[in-house]
Amino acid sequence: MTYGEDSAKDPGLQPERTRLAWRRTTLTCTVVTILAFRSMLRGDATPAGLTAAALGVLLWPAFLAVAHRRALALRTPRPPRLPTTMAAAMAVCTVSLAVCAIAVTVTR
Repeated sequence: MTYGEDSAKDPGLQPERTRLAWRRTTLTCTVVTILAFRSMLRGDATPAGLTAAALGVLLWPAFLAVAHRRALALRTPRPPRLPTTMAAAMAVCTVSLAVCAIAVTVTR
């Protein structure tokens, strides 16, 4: 087979990998949120840590909603492109949750 030939690709592989990546990211965000919430309940967090934890708890449902919506879209035979607004929302949620995780960890 040469470089320019059309190859028979399984169209289901890429959406499946993407769906698994969404699941891993959602699981990671869930763990970060649970640890942040646990830190809030234990009372050993600083005000900056509490603010970060509260922000994480508020961002988590938004992240789950967008991830779930995208995972459902990937079940179709030809999934649509990820809208720019959804991609931007996911980027903001991911970066914000990462900052929250760092703030909760460092402020201990």
